[in-house]
Formats: sequence, C-alpha cells, structure tokens
Amino acid sequence: MSDHVKLQPENLQNLDIRSTPREEMELYQLDTFRYEYPGKEIWVEFEMPEFTAICPFSDFPDFAVIKLKYVPNERCIELKSLKLYINSFRNVKVFHEHVINMIMEDFVNACDPLRVEIEGDFHVRGNIKTVVRANYTKKI
Repeated sequence: MSDHVKLQPENLQNLDIRSTPREEMELYQLDTFRYEYPGKEIWVEFEMPEFTAICPFSDFPDFAVIKLKYVPNERCIELKSLKLYINSFRNVKVFHEHVINMIMEDFVNACDPLRVEIEGDFHVRGNIKTVVRANYTKKI
C-alpha cells in the first residue's frame, strides 16, 4: 500500500466557511514576569473552564475546558493577561485544531518555556466530543 493518499476535495457540503483571519482576531497580549529560580524545574498548571470561540461552519459558539501546563525557563506568564487573552477568543471563528495551535504558539512566543502541554476538551456538539492536545519542548 502506498503512503501517498489522494485526498477528496474539501468542503463537499459547500458550506460558507469563514475563519477569522489571524490579523483580525484582536487577541489580548500575553504578559510575563521574570522567573527567579531558573534551573529549578517546576510545573505550573492552569485550567480555563469557560473557553468560548465560534465555529466557522455553523457560527454557533463552541465551549471547552483548556488545560495548560508548563515548565518556566526565564519567564512566567502573568495570570490576568492569560485570562484576558483566553477570553478574547469569544468572538473569533476558529477550528478546534487551529485554536490549540495558536494558543501554544502565542504562549511559547511570550514566555519561552522549557516545556508546555495544552489540551482543549471541547464540549459535545452533535454527538461528537473533541479533545485536541499539543506539546512543546524547547531545543537546548
């Protein structure tokens, strides 16, 4: 069996799919503070149970619990900015898979952690539950 798969065309339902362009998302900036114990590995864990974004297919809200844990390097994330950043997705049209990658990228760019694990546990919609996980380890 060949590893090359011929994919069928996208959007066979001909739905009006419009994700919010990244430059129009108006996401709150993540802020940081200095980690005073570099070299001492700790895990910092956050759970954000009220995440909301908009489904690009249906325009209905999607709800999720976002779990993020990380090992700081030289900086830690500031909690108020994280809250405002996560809440700024509420009017953004974005797919589950994409939003988890965006949060990961923005988080890594803000605080340059040693390790990050993120999980988006999206509520059931149409009899399907989605869980998206991503992780990152800094190359040293």
